[in-house]
Amino acid sequence: MNDRRLVIAGTGSGVGKTTLTIGIMAALQKKGYTVQGFKCGPDYIDPTYHTAVTGRISRNLDSWMFEHDTVREILNKAGTGADISIIEGVMGFFDGKSPLSNTGSTAEISIITQSPVLLVVNCASMARSAAAIVKGFQDFSTGPIIIGVIANQVGSEGHYKIVKSAIEQECNVPVLGYMKREMDIDIPSRHLGLIPAIERGELNPFFDKLAQLVMETIDIDQLYRLSKTNPVSNGNSNIFQHQNESDVCIAVAKDAAFNFYYQENLELLEAFGANIKYFSPLKGEEVPLDADGLYLGGGFPEEFAAELSGNMGAIKSIRTSIEKGMPTLAECGGFMFLSKSIETTSGETHQMAGIIPGRIKMQKKLAALGYREITGTPGNFLINEIEQAKGHEFHYSTFEADDDLTHAYQAKGRFGSKQEGCVLGNLVAGYTHFHFASNPTLAKNWINACLKRKNRSAHETIN
Repeated sequence: MNDRRLVIAGTGSGVGKTTLTIGIMAALQKKGYTVQGFKCGPDYIDPTYHTAVTGRISRNLDSWMFEHDTVREILNKAGTGADISIIEGVMGFFDGKSPLSNTGSTAEISIITQSPVLLVVNCASMARSAAAIVKGFQDFSTGPIIIGVIANQVGSEGHYKIVKSAIEQECNVPVLGYMKREMDIDIPSRHLGLIPAIERGELNPFFDKLAQLVMETIDIDQLYRLSKTNPVSNGNSNIFQHQNESDVCIAVAKDAAFNFYYQENLELLEAFGANIKYFSPLKGEEVPLDADGLYLGGGFPEEFAAELSGNMGAIKSIRTSIEKGMPTLAECGGFMFLSKSIETTSGETHQMAGIIPGRIKMQKKLAALGYREITGTPGNFLINEIEQAKGHEFHYSTFEADDDLTHAYQAKGRFGSKQEGCVLGNLVAGYTHFHFASNPTLAKNWINACLKRKNRSAHETIN
């Protein structure tokens, strides 16, 4: 737990929150501070950048998916040992689950965590009007505490001074600095190829450049001083407390093709006694021999479809494990990989594991995006028909089943409910990304399913 926190919020999407957040993190690192990163909402990409810059796994804080005490527990648990926690916002400051409330918004996260807010404003083509924007954000809702402003997209130092004087006079908050409009600082490898680029160190020069630019025009020392606040209590939340020893091993696919995992999912499995072992299907690695469960997360299997298709040893290992009843969760990219084939946007078709009777077709437009309320189905080892959880769906592909499938769960979003995914024995697969912090029982169910299968196998061996 630390008592220095700062939310980096924006007036809207596209104002430069991520670039500034990365730059501020990198600048704080260069000044010798240990930084813990967080991201409001369910996004996987931005936390990947945070992790690369800080060397500490960035976490998602989501006030719609989790209880508020759980948000604070995640904040405190991850922030232990850090000098400062930097929380990157999502969309506009007040944008969340509904246009009628702050639920799920960056503003709500700032209130729950009692974190001061640094507001990023796109000041292009305006002067005194920038103060009106900041004033509107200050007065819109009670609770959030905006302690400073960063002026982004200014035309010159002179332009910045005009904006700064207007905001400080009318809003009574300091403007800590600015970023110029013409700076060539677009984030490289925004989606595809991000993990390999980070692993090869290709983004390190960009991080260094960004840190230098930030330190030249933003007062990082003042920012650090303004981040001082009070510790927050977890309340009644202690979901990560170690529960028991279960002697269960869960194999987790982790590489450039499969890398979208909420860290809390893995830590909740460990809390219930699981030993996590990573392996790389992309490198042709097989499921570890001592694995009792299998986790195939999201990512970009379509970008590595040719390589994955050629790794027959890994495919056979995964197929054999699932066919023998290993409790397996395949989310989004993992679900795609277990299908018969993936057709890319260029029209190429690559054979996949062939466990799920259906085909994936990539498209250039978004197929689904949004939060999901999930209700399980009978026979689903992870979440049954009376249990619920929350998660998120985001993909550019569609799935066409060859046969009628037993759906894995009911997923409710903004536009209604739909049956989603499939259950095949001890395989639960679908597009939705579960967050176990929304219902830790899912982690417990998975461990119990692994133990049940392990004990049955031991009994059969004895007899």
